[in-house]
Amino acid sequence: MPYAGDVSCHDCWSSLERDSASQLVDVRTLAEWNFVGIPDLGSIGKELIKVEWQSFPSMGLNPGFVNEVAHQLEAAGASHKADIFILCRSGVRSMAAANAITKAGYEMAFNVTGGFEGDPDENRQRGNRNGWKHDELPWRQN
Repeated sequence: MPYAGDVSCHDCWSSLERDSASQLVDVRTLAEWNFVGIPDLGSIGKELIKVEWQSFPSMGLNPGFVNEVAHQLEAAGASHKADIFILCRSGVRSMAAANAITKAGYEMAFNVTGGFEGDPDENRQRGNRNGWKHDELPWRQN
């Protein structure tokens, strides 16, 4: 595994709460942020970093992804050694994004398993098994 590892939503939140240098990067699409919701980090004094890994509606890879993330991490004061948590809908795109961030020199890029909405259940519905919303972590409509 080229990135630092996989963490649960709860472990991600715990690290964000206790480590002022840690950051959360949401790599979902603009449509997902607007219609599904976003993690709310206000209670811990942080801003969510939002950079699309793939752009809706074509779902083509964002060629500026690494540069955009690096710019926002720098603006947030995160070093290349800070814990960087990468979140998508279910934990698939975030794995690829964590790899890309690691290749760019960020040593502690983690994939957040379950993502924001979680894996589909037996009825193909998300939010019933795992994920940020399922785990009742802070979130809001954008």
